[in-house]
Amino acid sequence: MECISVFDMLKIGVGPSSSHTLGPWRAAERFIAELREKKVFDSVTNIQVDLYGSLSLTGKGHATDLAIMLGLTGADPVTIPIQNMSGIVKCIQESEKLLLNHSREISFDPKLDIIFKKEFLPFHANGMTFHANLSNGKQIKETYYSIGGGFVVKEELKRSKKKLQVFKSFPFAIENGTELLAICKKENKSISELVLENERFLRSDLEIDQGLHHIWETMLECMYIGCHTEGNLPGGLNVRRRAYDTHQKIKGDLLYSNPQEWMYSIRQTEVKFRSILKWVSCFALSVNEVNASLGRVVTAPTNGSAGVIPAVLMYYMVIENHEATFKHIKQFFLVAGEIGSIFKKGATICAAMGGCQAEIGVSSAMAAAALAELMGGSPEQVLMAAEIAMEHHLGLTCDPIGGLVQIPCIERNSMGAIKAINAAELALDSDPANAKVSLDKVVNTMWETAKDMSTKYKETSEGGLAVGVYLSDC
Repeated sequence: MECISVFDMLKIGVGPSSSHTLGPWRAAERFIAELREKKVFDSVTNIQVDLYGSLSLTGKGHATDLAIMLGLTGADPVTIPIQNMSGIVKCIQESEKLLLNHSREISFDPKLDIIFKKEFLPFHANGMTFHANLSNGKQIKETYYSIGGGFVVKEELKRSKKKLQVFKSFPFAIENGTELLAICKKENKSISELVLENERFLRSDLEIDQGLHHIWETMLECMYIGCHTEGNLPGGLNVRRRAYDTHQKIKGDLLYSNPQEWMYSIRQTEVKFRSILKWVSCFALSVNEVNASLGRVVTAPTNGSAGVIPAVLMYYMVIENHEATFKHIKQFFLVAGEIGSIFKKGATICAAMGGCQAEIGVSSAMAAAALAELMGGSPEQVLMAAEIAMEHHLGLTCDPIGGLVQIPCIERNSMGAIKAINAAELALDSDPANAKVSLDKVVNTMWETAKDMSTKYKETSEGGLAVGVYLSDC
């Protein structure tokens, strides 16, 4: 059974896409590691990369080529100063040289050595093959697949009956919602309590708390930056940042000097229904505008859907519970991570495989479930909230205009956040015994819908809004 940690579902990275940016970045790092394992790293003279399927079709808009270059240099997406990235890439482009893993200069011309192929590999829509040319004339070749949320696999490991176990087996092994509810009932624990026991099998309480603190601080800073940055997004569509304008209209006389003070000052305002909608939308938009500008975000569970979870958690912190503390943040993340893992195991979190239902739909389900537990929901109501949120995202396509994570991606995060809050409220006012659709049924339906969906609606920019709206119109 695959063991997925909350830190797998919520991880810090760089925008604009977890599958097209973070995944290829991590694949480049893995290729370097394999070159070292094969003891050929010091013989590398040049590296070439072939991009397939969705990575090829929308890779330029998703900065796949930039991510690969940065990954080959050994830069870490978690820690690299955002302001340094463009300079590193420009240096590689102009010199046609790359400092491999910070240590060896090799020949590398991005125009010739990153090849955008049109065909799809049979295993997965996001395939990439790295070729390392050696000084002895030989070549090392490895193929990786970016399967969504920054996860990277090799075909032989994914197909193997003996799965690669990154972590030890959890005390509470959970594959689906039915198993989760059964264990909650048997152990008389909430979902967050069960997940915490699993996380303690991997890390100390201090490591868990520090990690979740870092995730929340990154989310809060991301929202803050997005709400305080004006202008247009990069990429050529000239999309105006809307979080700044919205924030200016609704913030009133708030006084603050940093993200924490900003959050606490919002708590002190009297917020009516229309303002709540505006604040939640503002939080979500802010994150995904930062993501679209190659900023640092938390993949939750993907970059394209990174705004939903922080927006809903911020809603709880500043609207629902002014006394909320890190304890509540931790509880929220633990539940969200578990729901996300159920979707990953039973379906997909990759838009190139499942459309936007796999990204916004899953993030909305994660947020709805987490909010429901914070609001006092039973495990049954928590899963019901997740089911409701996903049920109303089924069939959602991924059709980014220009291959950029901007239109309609950014707005979809605000819609996903509002739906998550609504789903939680519906579940809390319902008796799960009367529900006709279970979480497991909706996960299975989402996967069947994904398999039936035309490829042109799966992050290829070959259908939907991507062809219905001409770039000249933007």
